[in-house]
Amino acid sequence: MTAAERLTDGLYGLGWSTVKNLPEPVAARLGRTVADAAWKRRGKGVQRLEANYARVVPGASPERLAELSRAGMRSYLRYWMESFRLPAWSAERVRTGFDPKDAHHLTDGLAEGKGVILALPHLANWDLAGAWVTTALGIPFTTVAERLKPETLYDRFVAYREGLGMEVLAHSGASAFGTLARRLRDGGLVCLVADRDLSAAGVEVDFFGERARMPAGPALLAQQTGAQLLPVTLWYDESPVMQGRVHPPVEVPGTGTRIEKTAAMTQTLADAFASGIAEHPEDWHMLQRLWLADLDPAKGPA
Repeated sequence: MTAAERLTDGLYGLGWSTVKNLPEPVAARLGRTVADAAWKRRGKGVQRLEANYARVVPGASPERLAELSRAGMRSYLRYWMESFRLPAWSAERVRTGFDPKDAHHLTDGLAEGKGVILALPHLANWDLAGAWVTTALGIPFTTVAERLKPETLYDRFVAYREGLGMEVLAHSGASAFGTLARRLRDGGLVCLVADRDLSAAGVEVDFFGERARMPAGPALLAQQTGAQLLPVTLWYDESPVMQGRVHPPVEVPGTGTRIEKTAAMTQTLADAFASGIAEHPEDWHMLQRLWLADLDPAKGPA
């Protein structure tokens, strides 16, 4: 393990061991302080966040983009402060910490016994949404996690999410896909963060007027298993309660090849994500390159 990896692992460990014991108002103030300090430094993450917001809010002035990036960093640190403290939250605090609209799409889909896939973008706090599902609804689910370095940091994230009632699979291609498909065929629930895919297997979509790549997995799983595919968007308001919406099912097209069906379904998913991001751009925590023009300089300005 390199010195940088040891530092990263130590900082996350400090967060889970210390922040979770802070009173909630203290943790919230700490998050805002750290966010503002990071925003003022204008590192690569903040600059990328502003560049991404420029596509979400076309025509925004530099002053408006700066306001959005500051709010975005505060939202991002709210996510981390909540995540560090989630293991210490009572069941009642989890149940009352999230207010999803149209959750009947989820419960109705599961009642049909064919399984449900929830697909989310990096909006607000997807871990809290997952904890609400396992706590308020009493429904376990399966998700995947990217292997992080150092390995000890990956282990921390797996232990954290398993402690919230999730089954966590390593993001390992066909092996993970097969397990997810089995869970769905058994009538289970799968939750996937699905607004960014840098692999060659990603599906190109139109996203805020430009081409981006999103994972094919949610659409392929729905076609292969018959499970319902439901987009979910999340956002924060001024209260301690996170808001959210479960969107109507993404339908499998009646005609076309598997590739064509996957492309159409992933585009529908992207459109649902875009609707939520456009309404609450400051809660979209995308501090990485996403659009193809940014990933490939030959396709446009980075």
